[in-house]
Amino acid sequence: MDKNYSERHKVILSQLKKEISFEEGIKNLIDLREDLFLNHVEKYFSRLSKDDFCKIPFAGSTGNKDATISWSIYHVFRIEDIICHNFISNDEQIFFAQNYQKKMNCSVITTANEMNDEQMIEFSKDLNPDELFSYAKEVKNVSQKVLSSLTFKQAKEKVSEQQKQKLLMQNVVSTNPEAFWLVDYWCKKNIRELLQMPFSRHWIMHIEACEAICKKIIKIV
Repeated sequence: MDKNYSERHKVILSQLKKEISFEEGIKNLIDLREDLFLNHVEKYFSRLSKDDFCKIPFAGSTGNKDATISWSIYHVFRIEDIICHNFISNDEQIFFAQNYQKKMNCSVITTANEMNDEQMIEFSKDLNPDELFSYAKEVKNVSQKVLSSLTFKQAKEKVSEQQKQKLLMQNVVSTNPEAFWLVDYWCKKNIRELLQMPFSRHWIMHIEACEAICKKIIKIV
């Protein structure tokens, strides 16, 4: 993890654990997310070609670098959309409410954890990058409105059995073992713990992988 982002992230997690500093922690979390989005996510869409979004220069490697940039961005914001609206605001996901599956020409409604390299490449070729950017930005903005109204008391609440069952009924997590573990992972946490994954650290992990992918692509081309 980038040292600057890592240090800011540690401070945020500490602030979110205490009622007296919770509000400041949320503010700092939103500031961190804005920096990550502006300095990294937006630059991918302004500087990379459609083909660049579909390349896996680290194919076969371990970790988050074994992916395309399109897949990585979709994955990060699809998960956030699911978590925010199923477990915090308890309303309809942006993906469905704004018909982003059709807008993005998206072949799945899931988090896409289940995909192998070949499937990621084909998935990325089909995705409309302009609509993918719109989806990412809208998810970010709406999530931050939800976070801004979150209280310390609400943050201590755990995912309910009813929320878990709703998640399962939506089929937004594949039953493939590569993906299905997410259900138990999320549902054992409280809201504050979910603010780390996926609202902050998850972003940092995948953005760092995307940075490495970008550097490799530039060397290739």
